[in-house]
Formats: sequence, C-alpha cells, structure tokens
Amino acid sequence: MSTETTYKNAGVDIDKANDFIERIKPLIKTTARKEVVSGIGGFGGLFRLDPTKLKNPILVSSTDGVGTKLKIAQLLDKHDTIGIDLVAMSVNDVVVQGAEPLFFLDYLATGNIELEKSVQIVDGIVQGCKQAGCTLIGGETAEMPGFYKQGEYDLAGFCVGMVEADKLIDGSTISINDRIIGLASSGLHSNGFSLARNVLLEKGKLKVDEKVAGLAQTIGLELLEPTRIYVKSLLNLFKDFNIKGLVHITGGGFYDNIPRIIPQSCRCIISRNSWNIPPIFKVIKDIGHVEEKEMFRVFNMGIGMMIVVAEKESKEVLDRLAILGEKAYQIGVVEKRESNQDLVCFT
Repeated sequence: MSTETTYKNAGVDIDKANDFIERIKPLIKTTARKEVVSGIGGFGGLFRLDPTKLKNPILVSSTDGVGTKLKIAQLLDKHDTIGIDLVAMSVNDVVVQGAEPLFFLDYLATGNIELEKSVQIVDGIVQGCKQAGCTLIGGETAEMPGFYKQGEYDLAGFCVGMVEADKLIDGSTISINDRIIGLASSGLHSNGFSLARNVLLEKGKLKVDEKVAGLAQTIGLELLEPTRIYVKSLLNLFKDFNIKGLVHITGGGFYDNIPRIIPQSCRCIISRNSWNIPPIFKVIKDIGHVEEKEMFRVFNMGIGMMIVVAEKESKEVLDRLAILGEKAYQIGVVEKRESNQDLVCFT
C-alpha cells in the first residue's frame, strides 16, 4: 500500500508554522509604534512615515546576523537572549549615523520548527526591539529540512531608521583635540566567537557549563551574555549635544572600526588603562596566548560603543551618560596625524 506524499512527510509542517505565527503575534504586538499600519501575517509590513516630522529625512538601513554565537546558544539549549543580539547588531549600526531605528524584520531558518524554541528566539527579538524603541514589523521563518541539521538554526535581521539630513553623523567634523568616550560593553557582544570558541572550547577543552576563576558565570553564560543596545541613551544625547562621531565596536575591533569615521588628517590615541577590561577577555588571551593587538582587532575589549565630542562637552556628556545608566569612560583623544602614522594608536 503506497503512502501518500505530503509536504509534512517531506519535512515541512505548515500547521506547526501557523501555530508558531499565532503564538508570537501577541509578543510582536507589544513592540508596535503608532506608525505601524499592518499586523503580522500579511505579505509585507506597512509603516507610515510622518512627512511633517523631519524636513529632509534620510532613511538608514542595516542588516546583520549573530554569527557563531548561535553555536553557544545551541550548546546550552538556551535561546531566549540570542534575539536581543540580533536586534542589537543592526540597531546599533543605525543609531551611530544619528538615526532613530523605526522598524525591524527578522529571518529565522531552521531544519524543522521546534515551537517552544522558536517562540523563545522571537521573544528575545521582541525584547531587543523594546530596548531599541523600534517595532518588529514582520519577518520570515523558513523550514528547510535536509539543509540544517536537527536543532540548528540561523538568524538574520534587518533594520530601517530615519535621520534629518543635517543631523547625519558621519565623522566629517571630527577635529584635533576632540575627546573619545567609551561606553562599556556587556561582554563579547556578537563578534569574535570563532576565535573565542577555538580558544576556550577546543584548545582550552572547557565545557560550556564549567566555571573559570575570575568569571562570575559559567563559560557558556559568559559568552551568551546579550549585546548591549545603546539606542535610547544615544538618542537622548543627540537632543542636547553635538556628537561628532560614533563607532560601534563590532568585527574588526578597535583597529578596523575606528578608521571608518576618523578623517585621514587625524588619529585616535587610546589609553589602555582608562577602563576596566572584563575578565572574559583576559581568560581568552591567557588560554589562547593571543597577542594584545590581535585581541583589540577581534574583540570590543569591554568598549561596545565610542562617542567623539568636543573637549568642552566631554564632561557634560559623561555626566549625562551616568544618569542614563551607562558605564562611560574618557578613553582617548584625537590628534593630528602625520602621513606615516597609524590612525589608531594605544598608549
């Protein structure tokens, strides 16, 4: 007797996918802004731009993933914070250009939908959107049996923001004697995990549930600490201060991200001892015998965001950040650069 061939038999469960949508609708609704026109389930998300809000608006977009940090979530079978990382990577990139994140879309690809796990992932995305003040306007869940192994999944995120044209932050006004303020990270954020996993789990042969001297949590929880979202604090600064430049310290660390906004006539002098480097970075450095320059090129080393301001405003900015609950440090200064000097220098 032949068995009827169905999509479900082939590995794709449409009914479960529909159940998933119904489960996450109430979560997504909690992120809605007044500009949202559509609900979840349509062919596209609708968002009404208010043409009177800005005189000459520029839309700013960003897309990113979480990288191999997903491996840690899967090893721990803990999926409720990885969505925060997904949102953070895009909204932090949008806000560094002076833009307010407006809406976010997600893409979740997996072999087979595991309902509870998928709801946890989306709940993290919802929490990230709330932290950033943007709405989760839509997304896609792709069930791809035969492509992803059982239990594996991948994530991508997409954010759109808006900024007034004359308020765009691009680093062009950065000048000699400006001050560099660093905002503390919450840990590794979402970059450098291929090196971190190689050092800690392969070379160091540590287990994700293992405690290491100097760390408050197990290795797995330390690595899975969600990326800090700086959006609301920075939007607050934009109202009252002239922010000349912002650097989101992601892949490439200090050496590759700072040059993205610093004029060629300038260089940044960073003081290594101006902030406390979190213990996890020392653990990676010591176990892996990683050179210091490599550490600063791969990881954020405890500084997730940099702000460049005029010297006269630096103290007020630091005071405001403290009120906003950010750990902030004056970590450097902008100097004149000679033709043979590097753009980034440590002292």
